[in-house]
Amino acid sequence: MSDKIYKIINARLLLNHQIVDNEYLWFQHGKIIHPQNLFFDEHRDADEIIDAQGLLVAPGLIDTQINGAYSIDFADNEGPVEKIKEDINTVAKGLLQYGCTAFCPTVVSSEPAVYEKVLPLLNHRKGSAQGGAEILGAHIEGPFISIEKKGAHKQQVFRNAKNGIADFDAAYGSELKKGNKAVSIITMAPEIEGVTEAIPDLVARGITVSMGHTDCRIAEAELAVTKGATSITHLFNAMQAFHHRDPGLVGVLGAADLPLPEEAQRHPEPSSTSPCRNKPDPRPFYGIICDGVHVHPNSVRIAYYSHPRGAVLVTDALSAMGLPKGIYTLGGRDVEVDASGACYIKGTRTLAGSTVTIDECVRNFQRFTNCTVVEALEAATLHPARLLGIDDRKGTLNAGADADFVFLDDSTGEVYVKQVYVAGEKVDLQK
Repeated sequence: MSDKIYKIINARLLLNHQIVDNEYLWFQHGKIIHPQNLFFDEHRDADEIIDAQGLLVAPGLIDTQINGAYSIDFADNEGPVEKIKEDINTVAKGLLQYGCTAFCPTVVSSEPAVYEKVLPLLNHRKGSAQGGAEILGAHIEGPFISIEKKGAHKQQVFRNAKNGIADFDAAYGSELKKGNKAVSIITMAPEIEGVTEAIPDLVARGITVSMGHTDCRIAEAELAVTKGATSITHLFNAMQAFHHRDPGLVGVLGAADLPLPEEAQRHPEPSSTSPCRNKPDPRPFYGIICDGVHVHPNSVRIAYYSHPRGAVLVTDALSAMGLPKGIYTLGGRDVEVDASGACYIKGTRTLAGSTVTIDECVRNFQRFTNCTVVEALEAATLHPARLLGIDDRKGTLNAGADADFVFLDDSTGEVYVKQVYVAGEKVDLQK
């Protein structure tokens, strides 16, 4: 890698929850650096100046739940390994045009043989302008989930965990023992036998435990949080509808008496609605699909106003992302995309995933909630990074973070991607 030092000028930077004018951004060796060390230790100035021409510079966007794109499904294990690798690369490269510089490829409920073949190919991998967005480890969605809230998942592969962590290892294979190098997030239903009891063992491996595809009651959800669950998968979808006497999983957003976290990592920062305003929020993060189909804009607004620092924008995009309406495959099942971009199990009205892109999610979130540009961007940068415990290197423009960032035109009040850098390398968005 080149030893060159780069300096971005004429930029407005997203720093410390605000947009800062007339600041410079320095980077070298794929990392954001502090210029003071250059001046006093190395007596160097920048080798190359990059003029941002007044654009907003923000951290690269992060998608923690994406099933595939461009007719490629991450749960597809048919064909030779080399072909699957090529397909993964195709998606990783394609995501860059939307400002997505890091992602968790998501695998829906599958047989053990699928996980054994696919998960080794989805291990953590650094991003590059040529190779595509960084892979942050897989998001495994199921098979420890509820039959009642199965969505598009194949019920015949569902399991329980009556033998605890041993059942998780049996389901996912050897990759699970590598922790978050291989598996970053597991979505599970806390009411399934043995699941909640296994949460501490999964957390000890560095894996983020997310509650989803669940019929759980509020008490079961809160117990899972006390055991270490720190996320909700696609809030409002594949869970009980809110009921005033037992609000189910959705009700965790209103929890006021969960034990305060002992450490900040993997927990939301405090907000005006937090149980304690100067300590990390004990309520979990929540993924939310802002395509206007999966969740009504009013519901997005309610979630945001109850727990603003917990919002994590996800696409839950599937193989049809980037393609026209038609019939595609997800986890071995036929799904159909209509003219609005909504995707259903073929012949039903059961939603199977979205075709929205992460930059669209940012624009929609801002529009639905009337939040600031900063808040909308942080829901796709800082919040997912904190969710995964990687906010020391992702989701910020602080010194020491990876030089993944996007140049955004926000002149209309909404953000549009103009340039993308991954690990300090400029992406050719024409490809």
